[in-house]
Amino acid sequence: MEEIIRNSNRAPLPVGLYPHARKVGDLLFLSGVGPRKKDSNTIPGVELDEKGEIKSYDIETQCKSVFENVRMILEDCGSSWDKLVDVQVFLTNMKDDFSTFNKVYAECFKDIQPCRTTVEINALPTPIAIELKCVAEL
Repeated sequence: MEEIIRNSNRAPLPVGLYPHARKVGDLLFLSGVGPRKKDSNTIPGVELDEKGEIKSYDIETQCKSVFENVRMILEDCGSSWDKLVDVQVFLTNMKDDFSTFNKVYAECFKDIQPCRTTVEINALPTPIAIELKCVAEL
């Protein structure tokens, strides 16, 4: 029987009880992916205060890290960057971060142009400013 739950050995572990991805038919559905680094609580581009709250952050650095994590998960789960068909983006500060995010996104996705939805939310489960939820072909 083919495995439908898939995980990456290179991406950071999920912060809850869920897989990196799940195969359904010829599609791969990724769980929410943030910018954390594997085997660490380090979040590229984020400076935390003594209480673990965000002191400052660099959205461009976080975007690039999220995109790299998505790429690793796709590759390790049997797909690839160029097979992305839908990207849902969650930003915690649309007003300040959207233009930078949109610029980095355009550079990284210009050749594949998956469908995209971008929404602002008031918080994410860890001190990050961006998370992606993706669907790709296998």
